[in-house]
Formats: sequence, C-alpha cells, structure tokens
Amino acid sequence: MVDNRYATAIVIGSVLSLLATVYLSVAVGTQHWYQYSSPPAVGEANASDLRSLQDEFMEEDFDEKAYSDKLFRLNGTMGLWWRCVQVPSYWYKEPDPKMETECVAFTLRQQFIPKYKEPGNHNSGEDLLRTYLWRCQFLLPLVSLGLVLLGGMIGLCGCLCRSFTPTLGVGVLHLLAGMCTLATVCCYLAGTDLLHRVSVLPGGVDGSLGWSLYLALISSPLHMMAAALLVWAARSHRKNYYRMTAYRVA
Repeated sequence: MVDNRYATAIVIGSVLSLLATVYLSVAVGTQHWYQYSSPPAVGEANASDLRSLQDEFMEEDFDEKAYSDKLFRLNGTMGLWWRCVQVPSYWYKEPDPKMETECVAFTLRQQFIPKYKEPGNHNSGEDLLRTYLWRCQFLLPLVSLGLVLLGGMIGLCGCLCRSFTPTLGVGVLHLLAGMCTLATVCCYLAGTDLLHRVSVLPGGVDGSLGWSLYLALISSPLHMMAAALLVWAARSHRKNYYRMTAYRVA
C-alpha cells in the first residue's frame, strides 16, 4: 500500500517529466536557438548581392564560413539540426516585404565534421574545443531523451509489477537527463561565443538567443524537479516500510 503523499509526488513528478520532455523535443527539432538581425537591403546592387547569397545558401556544399556569412547577412537562425535564413518573397522595392524562411538541415555526417581555428581555412588546424563542443551540443540532448525514455519504461514496468523499488532509479535517470540538457545549453552558448570570436560579423548585425534555447533551458530544471520528487518518494517510502516492518516484528 502506497501512502497518498508518495503517490502524489510520483504523479507530480511524472507531469513535470512529460512537460520537460515535450519542451526538449520541440527545442531539438526547431531552429531558433540563436538568431541574427541583419540590416535590410538598400539599393538594387545590395538586393542583387543578397539574392545571390540566398541561392548559394540553398545549393552550396557544407562549409562553416560560407553558411555563417549568409546567416549573418540574411537574418539567419541556427538550431541543433537546422540553419535557416529569412528572405523577401519577392525582391522588389517594397516598404515592408513579406519574409519567407528557407532552411537547410545538417546531415549526420556534417555534425561530425571538424571545426577549424579559422573557419573555412582547412590549413589553419583543427579547433578541438569548438569541434567537441559542437558534437556534444547535438549528442547530449539525444542522450537526455534516451535516459527519460529508459526511465519511463522502467517506471511502467514497476507499475505493472506493483513495485515501488524502481522509483529511485527512475529519479536518478531524470537527474542525469536534466544535467545533460543543461550541459547542452552550456556547450551551445560556449560554441557560439567562440565562433563569434573567430568570425567577423558585418556591421549592423545583432545576435540574440532564440526561444528554442530557452525551451531547452526550462526543461532542465523541470527534469531535476521531477527527479527530486521521485527520489524523495522512493527514499521516504523505503524508510517507512522498514519502520513498519520493524514495528510488526517487535
């Protein structure tokens, strides 16, 4: 028989876990981790230049400097698996043209391509710090989601077997998932900062954090709060069980 306090803690922890998992899944699948605000095209020559950058962005092979320059100049947004630019629907002289978003996905092979000390210059040597920050930022959220999925399967098996014992393990898995998500955000911020240090941003370009990153940031404490509730329920139930067993023996 489970005390109502422990059952309530498990239910609240499960809801928090579900919310955190949804937030993290949306963050991983969207491109608004970091966004650039570029000045509008002025003059026919500048508009023609931006139009050619748009065509190159959609057609070119993967190169960090090439796609970064286009993100800087075309109101780009970056995610863990997507890079996108915003361009006018028609390159005519309109006071407020309608903007369209065009995206290109990172392939799995591209995620493992090394970063260089000078982006685009393969002779400058590999930048190990940026390379492994980039790889961690897309691997860690997958690890986090995998840990939550494993915890959910263990918890479901515990429910079917009417056992409270797996709850502690599920809580620990959620704690690890929250730490992985927090590490993802830290790796992304550090990698973006290092990229800006080795790149030259055009004049008038501003960068800001996007809502996808904030969703991932919110999901981390939610997973940790779920972990705290599950661990508390498991430990308290175990202490109460041992106390009741000792009382019956006495």
